[in-house]
Amino acid sequence: MEGKEEPAGGPHFVGKREELITAKRSFRTLEGRDILVLYHQGVFYALDFHCYHAGGPLQNGDIEEFDGKLCIICPRHKYKISLAKGEGMYKATNPKEKPPIPRWFSKGVKQRVHTVTETNGDVYVQLSEHPGFIDSDYYQGEKGREERAKAEAAEAAKEAKEAAS
Repeated sequence: MEGKEEPAGGPHFVGKREELITAKRSFRTLEGRDILVLYHQGVFYALDFHCYHAGGPLQNGDIEEFDGKLCIICPRHKYKISLAKGEGMYKATNPKEKPPIPRWFSKGVKQRVHTVTETNGDVYVQLSEHPGFIDSDYYQGEKGREERAKAEAAEAAKEAKEAAS
């Protein structure tokens, strides 16, 4: 059956407009893919639930604007991900500039984002059909669960070691 390797199918009903607005952030699993549906400043967004960097849950991430782009900040390691395109954002300076001025740059698309549509108060998500691998794909499915568990165990061990010292 097609759709297991490349996301396909849908659009999938994810909830009533008013319920999703009230919830602000909702977890859904569509075709085996963990999705975060969020409502912010009058717009619905859908993206892979687990951060592309280490699989952290994005549901509790703050939303801030960086260089004119609304981004969710992963609560685990503070990675910034644009809601519109899934770009990883970072701040850096160009050492050749005198004086070097910090600016925001994109690492490119790192988080898979999905299309949200609304019909008569019903909200639907069409899974991304972007071909090829996007970093957040790594933390999806069964293998992704195993990798997230390893990352969480490593994080807990690190925190315990720091607390003991």
